Amino acid sequence: MWNKFNIKTFPSETIVYCDGKYMPELSTIEKTETIDKKYDLPIHIIYVGKIKDENTLNININVSNQPVFLSVNTENKSPAFLNIFIKNTGKNSEIRGHILCKNSSELSLKIIAEHDAPDTSILIQAKVIGSKNSSSTASGVAIINPNCKNCGSDIRFAGHSLDKSAKIRFLPHQRILSVPDFADHSAYIFHPDEQKENYLRMAGLSGAEVKDALVEAFMNDFNLF
Repeated sequence: MWNKFNIKTFPSETIVYCDGKYMPELSTIEKTETIDKKYDLPIHIIYVGKIKDENTLNININVSNQPVFLSVNTENKSPAFLNIFIKNTGKNSEIRGHILCKNSSELSLKIIAEHDAPDTSILIQAKVIGSKNSSSTASGVAIINPNCKNCGSDIRFAGHSLDKSAKIRFLPHQRILSVPDFADHSAYIFHPDEQKENYLRMAGLSGAEVKDALVEAFMNDFNLF
C-alpha cells in the first residue's frame, strides 16, 4: 500500500477497497457499514485507486472506545462523485481520516461527519490536486447533534492547482447543536512561493523536478492530526 498508493500501514484490522470495490483478500474483517464490535487493534479503512461515476463510502461507528483510521487515495480521469458519510455513536471512539483526491476531470467530494453521541471524535483532513482544465468541488458538513457534549470535530480542506486553468472550490459547513470540546473547520489553497522554488533549483533540481517535489511535499503533509 505504501509503495503504490502512499498509504502507511500499521498493526490493525483492515477493510480495503480498490477502484471502488471491496478487496476481501487484502482485508482482515468483512466489509461492513456499521462497526458494532470492539477490536483489540485499531480499524484501518483503506479506499484507493481509480474512480468514476458515483462512489459512496458509509462508516458508522457504533461501539465504544474504538479507534478507526481512514486512508483515501483516489484519482479520476472522467467525471466522478465521492461521497463519504461518517456517523459516530460510540462513546470515546474516534475516527481520523486522511483523504487525497487527484482530479484530471470533474470531481465532487462530499463529506458528512455526524456526531450522534457524547464524547465522540471525527477528525478529517482532505486534499485535492487539480490538473489542467479540471474542476473540483469539495464540501464538508460537520454535525454535532443535541445531547452530544464534549465532541471533537475537525474537517480541514487543502487544494493544490497544477495549472492556472484548474478550478478548486471548498464548501465547509457546521451544524453545532451541543457544546463541543472543539469544533474546527478550515480550507486553503497551496501556492508554491518563489523562495521555495528558487531553493530547490539551487539544490540542482530542474523545473519539472521542482514541480514534482512540491506536489510530493503537498501530498505527504498530513501532520495536522
